Amino acid sequence: MTPPTPQREAGPTARVLERHPRPLGGDPARNAAAVVSLTGMVLNNGAAAHHLAPKKKPAWLRAKAPGGPEFIATKANVDKHGLHTVCQEASCPNIGECWARGVATTMILGDVCTRNCGFCNIKTGKPPVTDLDEPRRVAESLRGTHLKHLVITSVDRDDLPDGGAAIWAETITRVKEAAPDLSLEVLIGDFKGDPDDLQLVIDAKPDIIAHNMETVKRCHPAVRPAARYERSIELLKRVKAAGAVAKTGIMVGIGEKPEEIRELFDDLVRITSDHAGPRDPRDPSRGDPVDIITIGQYLQPTRNHLPVDRWVDPSEFLALEEQGKAAGIKVVFSGPLVRSSYLADAQAEMLAEGGGISTLNTLLGRDERAG
Repeated sequence: MTPPTPQREAGPTARVLERHPRPLGGDPARNAAAVVSLTGMVLNNGAAAHHLAPKKKPAWLRAKAPGGPEFIATKANVDKHGLHTVCQEASCPNIGECWARGVATTMILGDVCTRNCGFCNIKTGKPPVTDLDEPRRVAESLRGTHLKHLVITSVDRDDLPDGGAAIWAETITRVKEAAPDLSLEVLIGDFKGDPDDLQLVIDAKPDIIAHNMETVKRCHPAVRPAARYERSIELLKRVKAAGAVAKTGIMVGIGEKPEEIRELFDDLVRITSDHAGPRDPRDPSRGDPVDIITIGQYLQPTRNHLPVDRWVDPSEFLALEEQGKAAGIKVVFSGPLVRSSYLADAQAEMLAEGGGISTLNTLLGRDERAG
């Protein structure tokens, strides 16, 4: 007797399986029978009882629902040019607010990532044929839009010999030609530590070069299994040695400990300032360190991702801002819904003002301007 053909699941489960055809590293059910326990590496297990995934988000994590004419106009522009955005692919909670402001973070090199990070909702697998026309379309989508600041990011493309660096450089060059008054920020991968690939991006001269650390050193094997803590800091150091603006970002509430965040701040400043490039204006005895760091609450996209360890209170984000600045980072943009590209234009303005403006004052100023 021929066995019945399995029926494809419908609804939200089907959409998750389509995006993630194989389980990700953070699936608690999959890891239940692991030979080696990783709980000491990821979770803050202590004497008290600990739950894996808090069910209800606190009030301070409420985001604006997508909608309105400005949101629709932004979506239409993205669709018209066949662009990918990290706003959609990574299920960013700020998509409603940002798109209503006419701001979207463009994602190049396709929408399929070759890495399988435990926190990220971008689909993973073997990318299709590389779209060589993508840089032109990205540039054309910006021509005549009069945007003030743009963030471009990408998936990781470890399948390409240069990690996509040549397409990165072409995209930056074309965008600058199409929109010369635009302030351009790029959020790049690590190119597997290849300095020549990174140099292609640096030589294209974007205004800000960002690369996210994502988490503290201990949590890297689970959060970013294909990345390296030291390699990411070395990338930021090379950016600073070249005299460019360097930016990074981390998530909290994923299992890190308070002292580990302070160690991260210290490592960032100590290592990224160890170069012979431009001097730190506040301490000429060392090189200029990393300029900007963003800090936001980790949100679990699906059950196939790492669980939320805890909800971080807004008061802790204020404390982290002060700690980061005390360590020597000029701009620390810290808040529950903060993401690397969230209000990136405001972050750039804070840096231009010398970093003396707080995240809270920036958010309040935005609210006042909005009416």
